[in-house]
Amino acid sequence: MIPGRFRALPANAQGALWILIGSLFLSANDAVVKTLGTDFHPIQMALFRYAIGMALLLPWFVKAGRETWRTERLGTHFARAVVAGVGQAAVYYGVIHLYLADATAVAFTRPLFLTLLAVLFLGETVGWQRWAATAFGFAGVLVMVRPGGAAFDIAWAVALAAAVLFALGIVYIRRLASTEPSIRILFYYHVFGIALFAGPSAAVWQPFEPDQLALLMTIGALTCAGMVCFVQGFSIGEASFVGPFEYLRLIYAALIGFWMFAEIPSIWTGVGAAMIVASALYIARR
Repeated sequence: MIPGRFRALPANAQGALWILIGSLFLSANDAVVKTLGTDFHPIQMALFRYAIGMALLLPWFVKAGRETWRTERLGTHFARAVVAGVGQAAVYYGVIHLYLADATAVAFTRPLFLTLLAVLFLGETVGWQRWAATAFGFAGVLVMVRPGGAAFDIAWAVALAAAVLFALGIVYIRRLASTEPSIRILFYYHVFGIALFAGPSAAVWQPFEPDQLALLMTIGALTCAGMVCFVQGFSIGEASFVGPFEYLRLIYAALIGFWMFAEIPSIWTGVGAAMIVASALYIARR
């Protein structure tokens, strides 16, 4: 009954719902990461993220056959995996040490950094309107982070570095997309991710109880589920319509942070986040 009614909705409405569901999965994943952060290193959690994601996507990879891994651009796949992998661990560090709303707001600076990187590495032309919006967004970062203030923490710098790395990862995806299908990009992303974190995880490995193992596995499952929802959402609806619904993650993060961790973000987080979201939306529209 519900699937039938869902399919009867307009395409944009379906896409928006997929984004809302995916955003909820990703916010729940951040809550799990924060819960486990007192006992496990971000590197160990990142290994589980890639390993479980690989296990869930393996049937798709197998069905695609050998064409999945045939590539002449192995070096670019590896570089992208390194950049995104380090960024993933940095995201976990930020989630653990910042309020969930703060960490989520910082993550939304990726479009700002992507504007800069696209000019440097892709040769894209950016007009003064987008430069002005980018500057406004970075002003929002300063409002939220307040470098030099009492509230500043190294976790802010790590979270911002993660945003830069993920933006650079998107640049690599754009380069790869000229010859590589999405399934191949995902395949090497997970293969190299497991390879990169296997060794370092051994150095920081902590034994776990059955309930902790279930939560560690949940990290990969929720991330994978969120990714699938986003792919569905953007494939069904118009990107300019469904994309902004991701920013409701800020509300999810604030509610989950208050409910699970008694977090009350400062007014500066709200003001800075609003500036970042406004600039990102304007850049997306341009």
